[in-house]
Amino acid sequence: MPHDHHDHEHDHSHDGLSPSGHPYRADNDTNLSYWQAMEIALRELLIEKGYLTAAQIHAQINAMDSRSPANGARVVARAWVDPEFKAALLADAGAASRAMGFDIGPMHLIALENTKEVHNVVVCTLCSCYPRNLLGLPPDWYKSRAYRSRTVIEPRKVLSEFGLELPEQMQVRVHDSTADMRYIVLPAQPEASLGLTEEELAAWVTRDSMIGMGLPQAPQ
Repeated sequence: MPHDHHDHEHDHSHDGLSPSGHPYRADNDTNLSYWQAMEIALRELLIEKGYLTAAQIHAQINAMDSRSPANGARVVARAWVDPEFKAALLADAGAASRAMGFDIGPMHLIALENTKEVHNVVVCTLCSCYPRNLLGLPPDWYKSRAYRSRTVIEPRKVLSEFGLELPEQMQVRVHDSTADMRYIVLPAQPEASLGLTEEELAAWVTRDSMIGMGLPQAPQ
């Protein structure tokens, strides 16, 4: 469990953070939801009928868990140093990502280029559609109702709460993801990073910059 819980003394704070500063998360020992029960039933049925094995399911879970924003950062860094790859990425982000060896499945992926005139932001107003196969799991705030609703209504205010103030003349475009269509933002390369190698540039690309809620930053 992510929470550092001490049963013997209950000395943790319930103000939202554990004593070590980790977000508190309640134990999930409540009754199964309808969909959780359905998932278990379907999984066990597929194994019983011989369509899948428990090892295959476990391997796929491990593969999903191994994906992280570092994969997307490599794609962005390649686009910064290779104009031909950048053109291919903007034409078909799925094919370009696969060409780099990333297994993104059948996902229809679209790359959105940030420029001096346009800043792109990604959201999923319905649920939490996200390019997981390339960026890994989405942050909790991406799935929150507040982010999903406010980003399409007042994107500049939400961006400012993330510490990102954009010039008034810059157009902000919000893109709504779906189950069939996912987006990744291609952030503008910072001038201070010009001349760096592809590997060095990947360290500048943050997860939030690929969602549009941040900008690339020099590694600390």
